[in-house]
Amino acid sequence: MAETTTTEKKDAAAPASAPAKAAPAKAEAKVEGGKPSGSGTAAPKKRDDRRGGGGGNRRRQGGGNRRREREPREFEQKILDLARVTRVTTGGKRMRFRVALVIGDKKGRVGFGVAKGTDVQLAIQKSFHQAKRNLMTLNLVDGTFPHRQEGQFGAANVLIMPAPKGTGLKSGGAMRMILDLAGVDDAVTKILGSKNKVNVAKATFAALEAMVIPEGTLTDAENSAKLRKEKRSADAKKVVKKPAVKKKPVAKKA
Repeated sequence: MAETTTTEKKDAAAPASAPAKAAPAKAEAKVEGGKPSGSGTAAPKKRDDRRGGGGGNRRRQGGGNRRREREPREFEQKILDLARVTRVTTGGKRMRFRVALVIGDKKGRVGFGVAKGTDVQLAIQKSFHQAKRNLMTLNLVDGTFPHRQEGQFGAANVLIMPAPKGTGLKSGGAMRMILDLAGVDDAVTKILGSKNKVNVAKATFAALEAMVIPEGTLTDAENSAKLRKEKRSADAKKVVKKPAVKKKPVAKKA
């Protein structure tokens, strides 16, 4: 009777130890070939510690960090006036931006344009193109104007007077901006009547258009052209061609 009880205890303990031995075989089946097999979970992937998903070692081509040097602009521009304007229509109020812009190269060329747009950037672009269409070339004499001139537009009256060399630009408001971008060194101006910037600018351009160069007076552009021509002729005279040396005939030996 004692022997039968011990065998039953051994048989009861055997099933408990069997699953423990089979556990490693299941784990091996999961990871076989690097792919999950059966109903087991997937093996954890290796973590890539490199930044950018492994693309950190790639070299940047074309020098993306280098800033490109800006090309010098043909004209400098300044905003004379910026205003928000509205128009009342049957559907309501329509809002626009109006920009008055002055451009110049400080070498005698200057232009003025006024345009509207739905945003400020669009209005600036339109006024710039309009100013390029309205470019004017000033005939200056020794950096100033040849004579006194008045200009009028609407209720704005302006007065432009020449000044001796070294006086500087004694002007203010819209007139100073226009003459500065035009490259005027010495002048005296006065704004009479209305102080509206747009009207003052248009009156200034009316006065500049009425300027007349007296006969026998050379402008700055003509003087510079004359000096360049004289310099070229002087350089040409310095170059002297050496006379060709005649070779002596060699006597033939008898």
